[in-house]
Amino acid sequence: MSTERVGAAPDGTPVDRWTLERAGTRVDLLTYGGVVQSVEIPGRDGTTANVALGFADVAGYLGSRGPYFGALVGRYANRIAGASFTLDGRTHRLVPNDGPNTLHGGERGFDRRVWDAEQAGDHGVRLSRTSPDGEEGFPGRLEVSATYALEPDGALTISYRAVTDAPTPVNLTNHTYWNLGGAGSGTAAAHELRIAAGRITPVDAAALPTGELVPVDGTRFDFRKPRPVGIGYDHNFVLDGDDPAAELYDPVSGRVLTVTTTEPGLQLYTGDHFDGRPYGPGDGIALETQHFPDSPNRPAFPDTVLRPGEVFRSATTYRFGVR
Repeated sequence: MSTERVGAAPDGTPVDRWTLERAGTRVDLLTYGGVVQSVEIPGRDGTTANVALGFADVAGYLGSRGPYFGALVGRYANRIAGASFTLDGRTHRLVPNDGPNTLHGGERGFDRRVWDAEQAGDHGVRLSRTSPDGEEGFPGRLEVSATYALEPDGALTISYRAVTDAPTPVNLTNHTYWNLGGAGSGTAAAHELRIAAGRITPVDAAALPTGELVPVDGTRFDFRKPRPVGIGYDHNFVLDGDDPAAELYDPVSGRVLTVTTTEPGLQLYTGDHFDGRPYGPGDGIALETQHFPDSPNRPAFPDTVLRPGEVFRSATTYRFGVR
């Protein structure tokens, strides 16, 4: 494990990069945005490649809007309709950053903050920060941490923890885009994907959930058996609770990514809006483990409200292999 100073945020706060290595996996992690900058793993022939999309330096993340490459996303991952919600009879107005809606925590979500970092065991880093009451419009002072650790087999586990002094919705995820052929190698549309989900939460033209839970049978959303992922997806899948939740396979390199999680949902996004700087449409696949989008306005969805005295916990493991 090592750390180095690699730049600064717009306000001058220093940004460090931590490097974790274990069992053939090497991960670079930035304190800016909790970004997973790179994940290097071997392929079938033993050749190592970085399979996580990102930028070569901190400046790329400072200037980027939209892709959220590798970022720690919060206070609420995905969309909240109308940039508002009502909790315990009080309406809270958020900062809109996706038309009239709030996406991934607002204009300056967790992906735009510098996190405190400390070593966690021999193969992990714990990032932490305090999100003050009213940040981006969210109520409550939220103390939050995310621990990134490499397991004995080289798997990457991200464990989240949060406590609050007032009721507030919490939904955290990591937004890494995967290309198992190597970042910058071209489209990942031919990767084979399996998702253990028999339903999705369909969306309207604004990418907001309709509130339904619709079976995937006979639709292009049925990934219960592996098939090429293609493009055209930005949808939340309702996980069945089976392990792994998802598996991604590149037939060319032989690399395999399996995802296990404590979360009830997984957002599949195929990067259709990439503009070629530096990646084109379909060059990476995001598998965002999460609670459902717009849950604060959807009482029928799994609850995302954290209250004083409770502890928010969530964990997702990304395991790498070849075949």
